[in-house]
Amino acid sequence: MPWDPSQYLKFADHRLRPAIDLLNRVDIESPSVVYDLGAGAGNVTELLARRWPDARVVGVDSSEEMLRRASERAANIEWEVGDISTWRPERPAELIFSNAALHWVAGHGKLFNELMASVAPGGVLAVQMPRNFGALSHTSITDAAMAGPWRQKLEPLLQPAPVGLPSFYIEVLSGVASSLDVWETEYMQVLTGDNPVKEWTKGTWLRPLLDALDEPERGEFEATYSELVARAYPQQPNGTTIFPFKRLFIVAKR
Repeated sequence: MPWDPSQYLKFADHRLRPAIDLLNRVDIESPSVVYDLGAGAGNVTELLARRWPDARVVGVDSSEEMLRRASERAANIEWEVGDISTWRPERPAELIFSNAALHWVAGHGKLFNELMASVAPGGVLAVQMPRNFGALSHTSITDAAMAGPWRQKLEPLLQPAPVGLPSFYIEVLSGVASSLDVWETEYMQVLTGDNPVKEWTKGTWLRPLLDALDEPERGEFEATYSELVARAYPQQPNGTTIFPFKRLFIVAKR
């Protein structure tokens, strides 16, 4: 799936805050190597490089478009094109960090076990994933996909919620982690602009469906979805839109 860095970074501040909250819970003093899985445009990877300036910091992402944007950020970061579903470090890592990326990968039981096996003793796996897939911002994608002549093209692309309950990850990791911290936060995001919830999902979960359509169907499908989320998330009298967004955090020490 091609990524549009400019669309994704429209809400850079809101997307960055969970990464900072996750980073603040990582208790490692001086790792020699730090990996950022799903580095995207590199804004989170840059935070890791600032936190550990003496470490070798490697940002991994499957999108060459995103990594081209990322490469403009800092000269002291290595950028690696790779599939995060199968990527593993060349040797056990002291820190594997992943912000808003692993929900794109299926089979979390196997994935998280394999990632923990790639962490060195005393090292940390730190993960943040959105868990907002039951909200109207996301269920309206299904409603719009099923409501028009594009249904036959889009229905095969619809996916069940990719992130499990917190209890699932506790069960998966508790046998392989020496310490485990799992929590959820719902951010009450105050957005600006015209139908910002549509613009938000257009940079992520809506994108594969848009890419599957040609004009004019793409524009008609986007307009159908846009109308649904505009009703679900109405603009406030002051012109802002409140978009509650739930995220899951995991910090597992080997």
